[in-house]
Amino acid sequence: MPRRRVTLRAVTALFLERQHLARPRATTLTAPRLRRFVEDVGGIQLDSINVLDRAHYLTVWSRFGPYDRGWLDRQVYRRRLLFEYWAHAACLVPASDLPWWRRAMLDYRSRHTGWSGWLRRNGKMLRTVQEAVQANGPMGNGDFEGRRAAGGGGWWSWRPVQHALHHLWMTGALTIHSRQHFQKRYDLLERAMPGALGVEPVTAVQFQRWHLERSLRAMGAATELDLARYLTFPRFRPGVRRAALREMLERGEVTEIELEGSAGRWLALTSDLPALARAGRAPGSHGTTLLSPFDSLMWHRDRVARLFGFDYRIEVYTPGPRRVHGYYTLPILHHGHLIGRVDAKSHRAERRLEVRHVHFEPWFASAGTPPRGPDRLDLDEAIAGVASALSSLATFVGGDDVELRRVTPRRLRPALARRLLATSQPPDAGDTPAAEVVSRSI
Repeated sequence: MPRRRVTLRAVTALFLERQHLARPRATTLTAPRLRRFVEDVGGIQLDSINVLDRAHYLTVWSRFGPYDRGWLDRQVYRRRLLFEYWAHAACLVPASDLPWWRRAMLDYRSRHTGWSGWLRRNGKMLRTVQEAVQANGPMGNGDFEGRRAAGGGGWWSWRPVQHALHHLWMTGALTIHSRQHFQKRYDLLERAMPGALGVEPVTAVQFQRWHLERSLRAMGAATELDLARYLTFPRFRPGVRRAALREMLERGEVTEIELEGSAGRWLALTSDLPALARAGRAPGSHGTTLLSPFDSLMWHRDRVARLFGFDYRIEVYTPGPRRVHGYYTLPILHHGHLIGRVDAKSHRAERRLEVRHVHFEPWFASAGTPPRGPDRLDLDEAIAGVASALSSLATFVGGDDVELRRVTPRRLRPALARRLLATSQPPDAGDTPAAEVVSRSI
């Protein structure tokens, strides 16, 4: 039977829709919208880098615009709408997915890791740490005495109690109760999330199929490699994922599709075929936002290159002289196209957002055709959208001043500077120069 042919436009459009980026910053954040967003994408990645803001805060801002971080923290650490677990690296995942992640927690107890030998030798340490948390309530690394192991720095120099806390978290004995200055505080799972131990975990086979279904739903359509790179935990044993996928194909839950311009096999949930058809006919995405380097849209960067023609690398780990675009660059999404990136830094004490470098893609700067789309974008409209997104970001990170530095190409800097001032001027400012209405350094 021939595979159903699907257009690149349909796959990209559904991907953006599932990532809640078809109309970015167009709706107000509410608890139901937050829950639906995280259920659709599978998780919000956490990261400690704070040059602009924490990754999970930025990911939510990209969809909803400025909001109260304290409100989000309460949804996570008081209401327990979400909880922390390892999905694609450390993530906030929906509490509604607990039956499936409980299976991952239970399986982790017998999972071989790089420090399994340490665990066998330090069973007493695990018991001691768990008993301390049980007796004292939420505790962090700093509440335990101990020293780092001798030798160099890095993950492997974690002191024993940190190994124990991490293992107890991954196996579901503990959970992340809260964070103070982004430092984790652990508590018993059943105490932080009453009733959690009464949740019946799914079987291993059910979990494998759910894991594939969750990733396919978040992406709309995907290759097998995409599936392996989206929710990267747990790493299944060789052949397990393929066997589960083969069963889902045989049961008719997954359908093979043919993507125009691609010779490889693509897959979609059979229930998503109507959504793919609608996405191919829809008007397209509308709006402009900036994405965290750790945004779920960017989790598999080879997929981003295939769908959007956008080559992106996180350069925080690249030595300064070898960086091309900057330390912490945020991809610019405009009307469903990735048109460039912004290197920005928040100077909190000065209440200033420093826009170090806005680097537009060459095809966009030359008013050319997008690499994965037939229609040219309106240059002025796009620059206005970027200015609006930067102003919104400044509001979110508490930046009264926006300092615009480099723009590539340089000829687009005056237009972006003017738009930034225009987005900052109050409606009743009249003939007063914009620079006198608000403090904006351009």
